[in-house]
Amino acid sequence: MKDILTKKWVVICIAVFCAILWGSAFPVLKISYTEMQMAPDDTIAKIVFAGIRFLLAGLALLIGMLLVSRSALKVTRRQVRFLIIFGIIQTALQYFFFYNGLAHTSGMQGAILSSSGTFFTVLLAHFFYRNDRLNIPKTIGLVAGFAGIVVANWGESFQFAFHLNGEGFMILAALTGAIGTIMGKEMAVGIHPFALTGYQLTIGSLALLLVGLPQMQPHAIVFTPLGWGLLIYSAFLSAAAFALWYSILKYNKAGEISIYKFVTPVSGAILSAIFIEGETLNMAILAGVALVAVGISAINMKLHRHPANRVHAKNPS
Repeated sequence: MKDILTKKWVVICIAVFCAILWGSAFPVLKISYTEMQMAPDDTIAKIVFAGIRFLLAGLALLIGMLLVSRSALKVTRRQVRFLIIFGIIQTALQYFFFYNGLAHTSGMQGAILSSSGTFFTVLLAHFFYRNDRLNIPKTIGLVAGFAGIVVANWGESFQFAFHLNGEGFMILAALTGAIGTIMGKEMAVGIHPFALTGYQLTIGSLALLLVGLPQMQPHAIVFTPLGWGLLIYSAFLSAAAFALWYSILKYNKAGEISIYKFVTPVSGAILSAIFIEGETLNMAILAGVALVAVGISAINMKLHRHPANRVHAKNPS
């Protein structure tokens, strides 16, 4: 697998495919909220919906691994502790913020705001890896990227708007996702990427359901045939994107593949404009997408191909 997953064209195809899948989540979730009659301010319904989605995704991966390679599911006691923490951060916390934040922003703005996770990852890597310090290209990239987030937030009226339970939650989702990326990079060394994804999705989803189900009001979520279809697709995209991403993350440097995440806000904005009624591609969104793309490109302009020298990280195996 290492020989295949280190080939440049394979890495590019997988990374772009993952980014498109993540981008499609924005219009899918916005349409799901409407189709299933979830109130924008119903936090509990969003938690339960996210829990169901990720439980389906996690169990699908674990059952698949059980049939194909049962031995790959084995983990040590120490890895179990890391997996619990990882699942809570990467799935439960990240998607608590993501689902509720997206309910209070447009699909296109959400796509742009989520890209801030790339820049948080760069900042965290500065303190986590000796060979991944901030430099001039990375600083330019960070400035351009966050400028893109601000510009996209202006909207057609060019008035900056920020709400904690909207834009704020989307940025918090990006931050927890960045922390999860660093954790996933370290944990992928000792655990099969598909098993890692299945465990973290299942653990995180159970945490969401344990919190949400006892508090959910009757008829807070109305399941329809279209709603079930959207739910199954969103579960598929989570399982496929995370499993494939951790697979290439295991054998490649995070900085080398992160450039392809610019496809996520681009595809998210375009798909939102196509499928969500009332959303159109305006100059603010296009400018924001362009700045985010420039930012991520600048971060990855010059890559040093020497082995990673970790500062604090230890293999959890």
